[in-house]
Amino acid sequence: MNSQRWMNRQFFSFFITWGVYLPYWTGWMIHTKGMSVSQASLIMSLGLVVRGLSTLFVFPYLSGKFSSRTLLNGMAIGTLLSLLCCIPANSYVSLLVVTLLLHFFYPTLMPALDSAASVLVQNKQLRDYGKSRSWGSIGFVITGMLITVFTGALGDEVILWALLLGILVFVCLSFMRAPVILMEKPKAKQMKKGGMLQLFHIKHFGLVLIIVILLQAAHASYYSYGYIFLQEIYAPKYLIGMILNIAVLAEIIFFLLADRTFHKFSVGSLLTLAALGSTVRWILIFLFPNIIVFCIAQTLHACSFAMGHYAFMKYLTKHIPQAQIPNAQGMYSALALSWSTAVFTFFGGYLYEIEPRYAFIGMIICTIPSMLLAIFYQKLAAKVPDSNDHRDDSCGRGNHGYSPVGVD
Repeated sequence: MNSQRWMNRQFFSFFITWGVYLPYWTGWMIHTKGMSVSQASLIMSLGLVVRGLSTLFVFPYLSGKFSSRTLLNGMAIGTLLSLLCCIPANSYVSLLVVTLLLHFFYPTLMPALDSAASVLVQNKQLRDYGKSRSWGSIGFVITGMLITVFTGALGDEVILWALLLGILVFVCLSFMRAPVILMEKPKAKQMKKGGMLQLFHIKHFGLVLIIVILLQAAHASYYSYGYIFLQEIYAPKYLIGMILNIAVLAEIIFFLLADRTFHKFSVGSLLTLAALGSTVRWILIFLFPNIIVFCIAQTLHACSFAMGHYAFMKYLTKHIPQAQIPNAQGMYSALALSWSTAVFTFFGGYLYEIEPRYAFIGMIICTIPSMLLAIFYQKLAAKVPDSNDHRDDSCGRGNHGYSPVGVD
């Protein structure tokens, strides 16, 4: 079968659901289940903790036991059952329990899809990873625009039903014919890898990890409260999806141009620019709480998320041995994309209840330190010669068309 087309389809169908969940789930809990902002933020924060545990420990363990297709099917079914449990959940405790269950299964689909793509790339069955992942970004944009039309007409109750329908489609597609290589069980030797702590013996890994943790944590308020903040500043409901998707469009454009435009930039300079762009983004929203400036600030997602993510991927391919890359990605997913966001979602929730704009300006507590550390790292890297370059051209972009595209 056509592995490229299969991967395009899987990314597209998954990110259609992610485009409903990521921007709208907090608003759904607040507006349809009657949760306060602080209650919803605590639920989402604890959910991110579970997500981190699942992606850091459970997913790597199960990846060593089951085939990629089996793992995808299992996590997809678990996600569908978790969403069904959300229908009768009306109390704070019941909503907390089902959301934690959802976070155990649902976000794991993302690294599972990336792992499937990696297997296809390594076996030369997927020519262009970036193209496939871009289909995910397109799905994210499309669903974000459509969902606001339906919420405007039918209310926020439609958010859960849209997510359920999307996951049901994803489950059905997952059970359709897949590339044969994805149905093979992993070999026992794949489990014999270096421990995660060995990563910190690699040049500047700990420093770079701290920088990207801070960069990604700074998105906590935007992810959780961007939707309700736009309502706060009287954005028309039918436009909210389009406004939120400006960030994703900026991200797509960045990744399409990144290899040509930024290939000569050092990791340190990219991280510095990412932190600067992120700082400007949150200051703009704080100083000018209106729709036009919010839209302008959305374009800076190309810096705050995409450039930071691209810089980390560039560091991985240059400095991390191939056997350690899954551990490094697991640590990045758990610490930068889950746990740090959880902490600052909780922090941002309290700031939001005092004054909505404070939730955004509060994020510079992450971005300014990350910028200073990035400048420090840039100077350190310039002084130390690149003696332990662990790039492996056999799995790099040059041979397989890999491009680190990702939706936050």
